[in-house]
Amino acid sequence: MDYENGVTFAAVIILGLIFLKWAAQLWLNRLNQRQVLAHRNAVPAAFRGVMDDATYAKSVQYTLARSRLSRFEDTYQAAILLLVLFGGGLPRAFGAFRDGAGSSAWAMALFLFATGLVVTLPSLPVQWFEQFRLEERFGFNTTTQRTWWLDRVKGLLLSLLLGYPLLVLVLKIVEWSRSWWWWAWCALMAFELVLAVLAPVLILPLFNKLTPLPEGSLRNRLLDLAHRTRFRAKSIQVMDGSKRSRHSNAFFAGFGRFRKIVLFDTLVQQLSETELESVLAHEIGHFKKKHIPKMLVFSAAGALAGLYAIAALARQEWFYRAFGFEPGGMAPAFLLFGLLSGVVTFWLSPLAHGWSRRYEYQADAFAAGVMGEAESLIGALRKLNEKNLSNLTPHPLYSWFYYSHPTLLERERALEKLALSPR
Repeated sequence: MDYENGVTFAAVIILGLIFLKWAAQLWLNRLNQRQVLAHRNAVPAAFRGVMDDATYAKSVQYTLARSRLSRFEDTYQAAILLLVLFGGGLPRAFGAFRDGAGSSAWAMALFLFATGLVVTLPSLPVQWFEQFRLEERFGFNTTTQRTWWLDRVKGLLLSLLLGYPLLVLVLKIVEWSRSWWWWAWCALMAFELVLAVLAPVLILPLFNKLTPLPEGSLRNRLLDLAHRTRFRAKSIQVMDGSKRSRHSNAFFAGFGRFRKIVLFDTLVQQLSETELESVLAHEIGHFKKKHIPKMLVFSAAGALAGLYAIAALARQEWFYRAFGFEPGGMAPAFLLFGLLSGVVTFWLSPLAHGWSRRYEYQADAFAAGVMGEAESLIGALRKLNEKNLSNLTPHPLYSWFYYSHPTLLERERALEKLALSPR
């Protein structure tokens, strides 16, 4: 195979991978839609204590509406990716930018940042529609246009403030060392650790208001749980999640003595005190089982593999010419890898999600053990699925591919089996 045919072959392979991902997304979406439609006429027997008929019918409509939007979004994103990769605009823009601004690390980082911004702009209308049409239609949206746009402006400014210097540093490391991928990875890991400590203090308050959980029985109950499980937390905070959505959540922020327990105000409103305690016990279970550091190690390994892959691809002339670039220069390699990485990682998502679901079962078991019963967590899960209009009957293949948490029925069965097993 001569060189030109090799470049063409590489481009065809990449086109095929993009098409296969798109076709798989549509097929999985269709499978799930058929599964939902097959159960739409009545609440399945296993869930008659979870949702009434009217709420179940609404959850079916919500799932189908999200399914339609997902099909459009998958097709739209695939078309945008093809246009960006093979439309010829990227190499021309890169050449013009380099001729005008030079090829220093500062200039190339600016090109990467600006191109990343432009490439993400087409997704804004879809995000807007999802928030102000779909979520509004089903009663979840509580944000205003002003807040929504301010969030995106703040995110852009934070990306510029934090991401641009980091890009410059990585490109400088490329200039300094032939083993740049290793040192760049070390720099990225250090940056992530610092950000994990500072984000709850400096970044989270830019978007949400955090207030201490008021004195009372709920606070006493949660502090007693933290004491029983030897979980150290600086404070219990309530976040104004209802400012943007009626969906609910709970999480930890920070490390060590700076760790905070954060509850969405919507979660506090939706669950009883015992149910909230069981949800917090589940989150503590993640900590006690060391799920967070394990996932961080997995993420770090993925980042290292990605940087090494960029270093390897940057040595391949075909990788540049398949997309119209002249060989050489790390900025195009970073850009192309960033655009194409999702085509590969999509097929790895079942592995990552399977790992995550395993951790969810373990955290559920920990919570049931700490509470001395499983009914509180089951009740919380049922309420959360009902309030969020969750899909109670996903297709098994769809949930295996996309779900980071087990389905409600899977979690209930696991908890009920745990309750029946001898201690």
